[in-house]
Amino acid sequence: MVEDEEHLLEAIKLNLELEGYRVTTATDGKKALKIFKEERFNLIILDVMIPEIDGFQVAETIRLQNSEVPIMFLTAKNSSEDRITGLKKGADDYLVKPFNLEELILRVSNLIRRGMKGDDLKELNSYTIGDKTIYFNSFELHQADGTITSLTKKETMLLKLLIERRNEAVSREQILETVWNYDVYPSTRTIDNFILTFRKYFEPDQKHPIYFHSIRGVGYKFTDNQN
Repeated sequence: MVEDEEHLLEAIKLNLELEGYRVTTATDGKKALKIFKEERFNLIILDVMIPEIDGFQVAETIRLQNSEVPIMFLTAKNSSEDRITGLKKGADDYLVKPFNLEELILRVSNLIRRGMKGDDLKELNSYTIGDKTIYFNSFELHQADGTITSLTKKETMLLKLLIERRNEAVSREQILETVWNYDVYPSTRTIDNFILTFRKYFEPDQKHPIYFHSIRGVGYKFTDNQN
């Protein structure tokens, strides 16, 4: 559970523990992502307005690494736009503060039960661009002639981010937060080099790309109207 209001965090943690759950907590987004890498969870509960990295971006980063763990937003941000954003980032549920404790516990139980059954949770395991297919779990690119190219973890994560956000501009800041987690600050040239590599892999004509675009002053975009 990620919540920066410590009294609320402790109150919810206590009530969930009384229901038999083991609860790990964090008070900012950066720490949450670090903990997520180190442990395995049945449910993630996120506030949106948290320090370092906000909850929406934490959810998006988690979804790049794990598309199965259920995510619930528990937040005071209650506009329809906020709810839609949360769901687009990969959330399975969205509960607004102030909330009824019994309702929270019921939602937690339902999400964990559904997550353990794997119902309605579909993972993006592969994606085809032209005559080439990316397999995200094995970090491989399969070509039509049977050739297999190994991809790095960063290449795979960046491809997955751009593909999941296809036909939308993705800012450099979003790439930093989701792919690099702010552990390292790559230069614009570093990200550009990834895009150049993707063009070598996928573009019929690298000088006139149809899939991978650099958008000056904004970021990068993957375009594909066939999928």
